[in-house]
Amino acid sequence: MIRTALTARWIVGHAEGSHQLYKNGTVVVQGSEVLFVGHHFDGEVQQTIDFGNAMIGPGFIDLDALADLDTTVLGYDNYPPELKGRVWPQSYMDAGPREMYTPEELAFQKRYAFTRLIRNGITTALPIASLFYRAWGETVAEFNAAAEAAADLGLRVYLGPAYRSGNLVVGQNRKIAPYYDEPRGFAGLDDAAAFIDRHENTHSGLIRTMLAPDRIETSTPELLRRSGAVARDRDVPIRLHCCQSQVEYDLVVQQHGKSPLELLRDVDFFTSKTILPHGLFLSGINGITFDAPDTEILTESGASVAHCPLVMARSGKVMRSFQRFRKLGINIGMGTDTHPADMIQNMAVGMMTARIADDAPSSVRAADYYDAATIGGADALNRPDLGRLAAGSAADLNVIRLDNPALGQVIDPIQTILLNGAGRDVSDVMIAGQFVMRNCVIPDVDARDYQARAQMQFDRMVAQYPDRTLFHPPVDEIFPASYPVK
Repeated sequence: MIRTALTARWIVGHAEGSHQLYKNGTVVVQGSEVLFVGHHFDGEVQQTIDFGNAMIGPGFIDLDALADLDTTVLGYDNYPPELKGRVWPQSYMDAGPREMYTPEELAFQKRYAFTRLIRNGITTALPIASLFYRAWGETVAEFNAAAEAAADLGLRVYLGPAYRSGNLVVGQNRKIAPYYDEPRGFAGLDDAAAFIDRHENTHSGLIRTMLAPDRIETSTPELLRRSGAVARDRDVPIRLHCCQSQVEYDLVVQQHGKSPLELLRDVDFFTSKTILPHGLFLSGINGITFDAPDTEILTESGASVAHCPLVMARSGKVMRSFQRFRKLGINIGMGTDTHPADMIQNMAVGMMTARIADDAPSSVRAADYYDAATIGGADALNRPDLGRLAAGSAADLNVIRLDNPALGQVIDPIQTILLNGAGRDVSDVMIAGQFVMRNCVIPDVDARDYQARAQMQFDRMVAQYPDRTLFHPPVDEIFPASYPVK
């Protein structure tokens, strides 16, 4: 079996329970695993690749990885959501929601998104996509195609079609109310379970599976109960968007008389691999006065929080706080959940918002966020072979260039990349011992062609927005330009 030595100015290895920095170090890869990390390897190697002034570290783990064409730009300056097509009008629901993308477009957008993850140094991803433009949930057919795309690109993924039993609908009076079709939710769960049975641990272990009920406010208690049971039976991760908005929190309290986390506890939803994006709205936090023991429930549940600071900060929300959750023993992993799928930028924004939330620059360190993007994600998945570089771990790594003049001067590589770096500084990515990107090139992927195709597909989708927007205004009224267009 071929042994390859990778050398660089800095290596992020793992020893004695934490990451370690090796200056002018070496990583030796044999097959799909790491054989050695350190300074002096005495064995034979068949080839050596010197990356020079760069940092080799464990690949990033994205617990909430964008897997479609991001619609964040449509809501960036355009409010309120019920007038901008982000809540379905009753008329659209009455006519029967439809798919706004073709099956071929759905397959392409996941392949396109997967290439963006790789370019940003992400080696393990749990995809997430918006259901705003879907007929209801995601389909097995598109996730069959997603599995093939990930395997073809060499990306390590946990896949599962999103399903739901409800949706939010806005009436002519602009009042938002939930709509439920519980049998449809149960059918989606059955499809997801069948997908798990077909795809779990395939393609040499690159393709794993998960359950992805959409959001807590679009899930009935029985769907949540059954989902938890299936996740435990199949021993797969289960991810549920929860505690992410005031609207969600209020809806759950109004309908069930308890907080979101109380509801999950009472329906026996939690498993040993539960992942909850985004962990922002809990009792006693962000002005919520409902008397619920949310932090205690979260701590005792063993669930991990998927922290996505960039997409939340764009809408004026911050976690309160990263430091508090860590002190409670809650595991925090990272997610991107938006374009760009830039984990470095997410860590940087997370650092800023965490310090603002605590009004203390010493509340978090760069290493805390780097840990969350690597070890935290691995712990959420119960994968001690991921998120670290040590003998016996998976050979999943990224190379971040430190010779870009825009980075400025380097003393410590982790602090430097979080201060001045970006995903664009990732030059090489290895997954399971195979390079899936070398010198910023992904084999057989024309990035400009992919971008042009994605833009045309996105434009066709946006053109359909008047039909599913309250009062059906034209596109230029739903999404007005920043300045007059002449």
